[in-house]
Amino acid sequence: MKKIKIFFFITFFFISNSFADENVNFEIWKKNFKQRALNNNISEKTFDLVMTNTKFLPNVIKYDRYQPEFYEDTKTYISKRTSKKKIEKGLNFYTQNKSLIKTVETKFDIEKELLLSLMGIETNYGTYVGKMDILSSLATLSYDKRRSEFFTQELLILLRLIDTNQIDYKTLYGSWAGAFGFFQFMPSTIKNHALDFNNDNYIDLKNPKDSYASAANYLNKMGWKKNAPCFYKIELNEDISKKYLNVSAKKLKNKRKLNFFKKYIKSNTNLDTLDGEIKSAIITPDKDIIPGAETLNPAYIVFDNYEIILKWNRSLRFALAVCTLKDSIKNEL
Repeated sequence: MKKIKIFFFITFFFISNSFADENVNFEIWKKNFKQRALNNNISEKTFDLVMTNTKFLPNVIKYDRYQPEFYEDTKTYISKRTSKKKIEKGLNFYTQNKSLIKTVETKFDIEKELLLSLMGIETNYGTYVGKMDILSSLATLSYDKRRSEFFTQELLILLRLIDTNQIDYKTLYGSWAGAFGFFQFMPSTIKNHALDFNNDNYIDLKNPKDSYASAANYLNKMGWKKNAPCFYKIELNEDISKKYLNVSAKKLKNKRKLNFFKKYIKSNTNLDTLDGEIKSAIITPDKDIIPGAETLNPAYIVFDNYEIILKWNRSLRFALAVCTLKDSIKNEL
């Protein structure tokens, strides 16, 4: 028993020291980052106001290393995010906000079902927008080495939005990755696509009008084609070359016209209704991620709209879930 107590004491001692070291190093990083922020025309007043109390958040590093996209099989991932309860909640939100939703759909030419799907998957229709201090989250990820430059740029953009009074820093609570609002916009997305749709001189992405219009504007600018297909689940013949099987969301490779792929696909009546000239790609999202996953199952043929959702979130499973929930909601409206 004495040896066990000594072991736990030593373990606790080293963990405590490790966190203490991280906190010290984080404060050093913050001083260096301040100069970079000032060089990027962030006022010292704004920096000191919003960054002085930012903290290193160890849990953010854990979340970054253990995302569901990296360990859940496709069937599990999609079923969790497209439940009957989720569909019903989406229908209720539509009923309560019908006028706004129809206005946005008409103005931006984006299907209401897609917007309802994205909002449902991102924040469960605004009921879970996240509770993390976004400034501390982005600072932690910027300090971390894995994707430092990406999150440094996001943090600089957010500081600029605060500095120019477009965003109220007191409202910045969201996801561990720094995403904010009903549709979980990163700072760069806020900068490029967010709208003050209710004309109150302030972008509030926790307000239905601003958030809904901003999401539609983003999808429109990215090139979403209304009523065009997203994906179909398929069964592949064994003779298909492995080079056509995409397992990464970074960039879909070896795209071909639909007619080219038809010879590798077992009968699928959905494909017969499509133009054989449209560009498509094949994904096998469980391969190389899920231990023991079959090479050809599950498989999906995906189209341009699917890639638009990948621009929103670089996850093969996320895009499948969004389009699945979209179709489920459409069937109920």
